[in-house]
Amino acid sequence: MARAGRAYGERVSDDEPVRIRAAGGVVWRPGPAGVEVCLVHRPRYGDWSLPKGKLDRGEHPLVAAVREVAEESDVRAVPQVRLPTVRYRSEGLAKAVDYWSMRAAGTGGFQPGTEVDDVAWFPVDDAVRRVSYPHDAEVIAAFAALPPVTATVLLVRHAHAGKRGTWTGPDHGRPLDEQGWAQARALVPLVALVRPARLFSASARRCVQTLDPAAARLDLPIEVCGDFDEPAPGQQVEECALAAAARLTALAQAAGTVVVCSQGKVIPGALERLTGRVDEDFTTDKGGGWLLPFAGDRLVLPDRL
Repeated sequence: MARAGRAYGERVSDDEPVRIRAAGGVVWRPGPAGVEVCLVHRPRYGDWSLPKGKLDRGEHPLVAAVREVAEESDVRAVPQVRLPTVRYRSEGLAKAVDYWSMRAAGTGGFQPGTEVDDVAWFPVDDAVRRVSYPHDAEVIAAFAALPPVTATVLLVRHAHAGKRGTWTGPDHGRPLDEQGWAQARALVPLVALVRPARLFSASARRCVQTLDPAAARLDLPIEVCGDFDEPAPGQQVEECALAAAARLTALAQAAGTVVVCSQGKVIPGALERLTGRVDEDFTTDKGGGWLLPFAGDRLVLPDRL
């Protein structure tokens, strides 16, 4: 395996503060002999590597990963599973590169000003041998160990809607406040990345409103589903969590890629049941969410966004 030495420095520990943030992807497509992975060649370094690049100021790492893949490889890709983060020293500074596996979904986005002069697709084993750095080989190996992803669900918690105690009407009618609308608009690029076929929301007004900007951008209706609601009077949280987990699994099997907006008392329990990890903290901030890749009826690896 070739090993160019100028682009990557020595690895750095997880404790060292990161000074440079970047993101990229293991982009795959079906090939004649199985899965193929996209690599890019950079003449400045004489290397083959995974497509990646630095984050713009204020940019979400997942948005940056998909953008950089498009700019360097001319591939429009849909993110699926979070892969290992690579840490190394670049020009004396600690750098971290976040990676996701991505399904190639089209072409476009190439930027001529990038350092790339060639793009090629390789079977996975050949890609591991072709990349110039052990870091990239390890990321590709992590991708190869995953089960085939059949569906992706973006699960978000509703955005900020003021304080329950200051709202005088029924709680299900409580609307987003100014901060919440800003959070809802910030979700739009993430929702667009997964290319959903359908949008689902709990019945609370604040949940539906959280998806309103994305629905307008994608020209999709918002389908209200009570399985994602918080407990009604006399109903147990556990009952709601079971219903939400079952519905998420069913949607993943039936609809392929969907976006769901639910509530803070429902999401942690649903994820506990989908993952079997009862000791993990699945508390979700308002306006935050999870990328949930499924292999059939099994959740592969939840990724907090």
